[in-house]
Amino acid sequence: MRDSGPTQRQLRVGESLRHALAEVLRDNEIRDPELEGVSVTITQVRPSPDMRHATVFCEPLGGKNAKAVVAALNRHKGFLRGEMGHRIAMKFTPELRFVEDESFAEAQKIEDILKSPEVQRDLAATHDDGDREDEQS
Repeated sequence: MRDSGPTQRQLRVGESLRHALAEVLRDNEIRDPELEGVSVTITQVRPSPDMRHATVFCEPLGGKNAKAVVAALNRHKGFLRGEMGHRIAMKFTPELRFVEDESFAEAQKIEDILKSPEVQRDLAATHDDGDREDEQS
């Protein structure tokens, strides 16, 4: 039993699905008020080991109304799956499940913490201690 992450095949198929889905979203106007004028970034597609299902990580440009956009994409997942089926060479087009990619928000939180006055003060104190040790040698 292997729990070391996705196989090479899953990674390759996921990337192929990501490109196909990005193309579908770019080319087709989905008639949904939540998606009107919204640019969606597909950051990653993770197919299941049997390739029957795929989790699609996405984020609307700017991160605005992400929950509503993800819900709208999930409402149209049948249409999107059908359109993808025309673009990929797979026996089965996987069932899609859209989820918000929260890595951007996490990265921003970390960035904000690193720039906070408390962390900057601690970093400055660490550098000062290092300078004193150099002077004593």
